[in-house]
Amino acid sequence: MNIHFIGIGGIGLSALGRFLKHDGHYVSGSDIKSSPITKQLECEGIKVITPHNASIINNQDIVIHSAAVKPNNVEILQAVENGIKTIPRKEALPIVLGDKKNYCVAGAHGKSTTTAILASILKSSTLIGAISKEFDSNFRYVDNLVAFEADESDGSFLLSNPYCAIVTNAEPEHMEYYNYDLKRFYQAYESFLKIAKVRVINAEDEFLGSLDIEAIKLHPSIDITEVSYTLKNGEPYTKFHLKDLGEFEVWGFGYHIAIDASLAILAALNEIPLVEIKDNIKNYKGIKKRFDIVQKSEQFVVIDDYAHHPTEIAATMKSVSLYSNLKNMEKIVVVWQPHKYSRTVNNLEEFKKCFNGCDALVILPVYSAGEEIEEIDFEKEFSSYNPIFADKIKTSDNKIELIKDDKIVYTYTDGIVLGVGAGDITYQLRVK
Repeated sequence: MNIHFIGIGGIGLSALGRFLKHDGHYVSGSDIKSSPITKQLECEGIKVITPHNASIINNQDIVIHSAAVKPNNVEILQAVENGIKTIPRKEALPIVLGDKKNYCVAGAHGKSTTTAILASILKSSTLIGAISKEFDSNFRYVDNLVAFEADESDGSFLLSNPYCAIVTNAEPEHMEYYNYDLKRFYQAYESFLKIAKVRVINAEDEFLGSLDIEAIKLHPSIDITEVSYTLKNGEPYTKFHLKDLGEFEVWGFGYHIAIDASLAILAALNEIPLVEIKDNIKNYKGIKKRFDIVQKSEQFVVIDDYAHHPTEIAATMKSVSLYSNLKNMEKIVVVWQPHKYSRTVNNLEEFKKCFNGCDALVILPVYSAGEEIEEIDFEKEFSSYNPIFADKIKTSDNKIELIKDDKIVYTYTDGIVLGVGAGDITYQLRVK
């Protein structure tokens, strides 16, 4: 088929485009502006135009658009005029995954990491909402065995055709899609599990543990033992024992990493022998924007992390504390770019707790992701941290500068600087 993607520069849609190209389809795309992803897609032979332009819509068989694209987009209007089938990303999943053996990972937290670990273990095709450092991409095409990061935020995980459904946790998130209806939210997770032949769950999640469903169950507090942490050439690793399967070692720091890896291991046992799992898991090298060490010296370390929910930030803080102890670095500075006003307001009390342990908290303007501005008194709400407010940061070798009103107000040259958020902070943390 001839398939066109509107918004192909996004992390999710670009993976689908790459996958379908390798599946034998002709793929083109567009986005509002050029980006590292669109440039890489062009290098891979996918025609990409920026900005959106109706002229690219001609004889396509189908047009697929991201959830962020509005109905009045010029390319959507042209496709409708031309009588071309036009569908959102989630409705395209059956086209991508319909004839594959899919190991689909869902959950509020940890699904990108779990999917990437699983892909490393299985040496399979994969579609991830992040960049795996093993193969430097959000996608890999090997064969019809697929490790897929399934998204609950828009209900699209129900269309992912799971052979095996893996759920890391079911903490309420993206509740606006579910009209803030917890029953509807939990029913979606239960439906996702029930359509799969094989199920792997974190049974210590309150909701998942309550389900009367046949599944491979992980009880972390019982099944994961002898957890320890080490640095190898400055890189973080977690060691642990899982049930009666022996010892495993995986890239990353933290108990949550052991949980994610354990879920991947238990799922992979359906496909390959234990000895292969123990060998293949060594291929996993982390994913970008997840405890991503973007700058490292004896005195100064910069870590980029996608954590944008209090639960995720608290877990990352624990990982950074472990890392600082092993590196003998005492100062931890957190640079937080809040992601969405709605998430910040809905989780404000937990956000006020999740930065405990930092020596300084820097708060950047909210990355709104298109939401209307809401008034939040950050100075009052986070007064216990005596936060520093900046408009942006500027990163160079062994230095991060805080910029306010176009002036440098503070400079960090030692300790650990952790940047958290799902907006453009990831680019601010990198040396230009």
